Amino acid sequence: MNRHHPIDPDLPDDGIDAQAASWFVRNRQQYNSADRKQFEQWLNTPEHAKAYRAVEELWADLAELRQQNQPVALLPRRKTNVWRPALAIAAALVCAVLAVNLGTSHGVYQQQIAAQDKGTRTFNLPDGSTLSVNANTRLRLDFDGHQRQVFLDQGQIYLEVAPDKERPLWVHAGAGTVRVVGTGFDVRRTPQQIVVSVAHGQVAFAPEGKTPTLLGAQQQARLDVASNTLQQQTLADDQIADWRDGHLSFRNRELASLVDELNLYRARPVLLADARLGRFKVSGNLDINDPDALLNALPALIPVKTVTLTDGQIRIEAR
Repeated sequence: MNRHHPIDPDLPDDGIDAQAASWFVRNRQQYNSADRKQFEQWLNTPEHAKAYRAVEELWADLAELRQQNQPVALLPRRKTNVWRPALAIAAALVCAVLAVNLGTSHGVYQQQIAAQDKGTRTFNLPDGSTLSVNANTRLRLDFDGHQRQVFLDQGQIYLEVAPDKERPLWVHAGAGTVRVVGTGFDVRRTPQQIVVSVAHGQVAFAPEGKTPTLLGAQQQARLDVASNTLQQQTLADDQIADWRDGHLSFRNRELASLVDELNLYRARPVLLADARLGRFKVSGNLDINDPDALLNALPALIPVKTVTLTDGQIRIEAR
């Protein structure tokens, strides 16, 4: 880190460091108006204000080091060998706050989830969030007192995120990352696409190597993995994560995108014989428990035919 360590070596060893750390701990917990008044009076002294800023910066430094998985060095090397008890107490108190954040309310929570070929599942997470998992989905949850992380390896999820400004939630989906504080949104990851759809609130979607895109309610961003291009559109409210009810409705949807999502619900994938077929627009409904019904109806909707291969795959060809 480029920032100079906040502790001033010339600060008198009179307990101000410990007082600053104590106030820092109290301010991160619930306190009444009397506490606030006492704190403001204490902070009016310039040396107190300086010590309090030092503790705040020390907290930020510790949090940053923890996020980077680097060893936390509480004290920098100094030329003097003078022992400063107050400084040690201040550092210990700040570390105690870190430990509290990793305790019962913000404890470490890790889980791996692998959904079956069909059906959806719902999980109530310890932070108060709700996670819905679609078929053929694999992900890993890693929550601690510092942040909440979801690693989506494949498939689709919907998250109703409990607000926590001090612990943002991140969804890592290969070539794209989503950051939220409290909102409801859907993420689908396949080898071809990463799709983020927002039901309410806001999310920041950051494709790899691109400036983050802010998405609001009823907005969707679709990242094509091969070309690293991003498309956005507005959805109807009932189109977001409608798979949770067992049916998908779509209008003027490109066949390539539809096939990409449909493959979540089949044990063997659907293939396009020619990439140009993927540009056809399709409107209709999909029963996620019977995806082949839509495939059987495709020739009546657009000029294609379906061919069933010996291994169970289906190839869509021009006719």
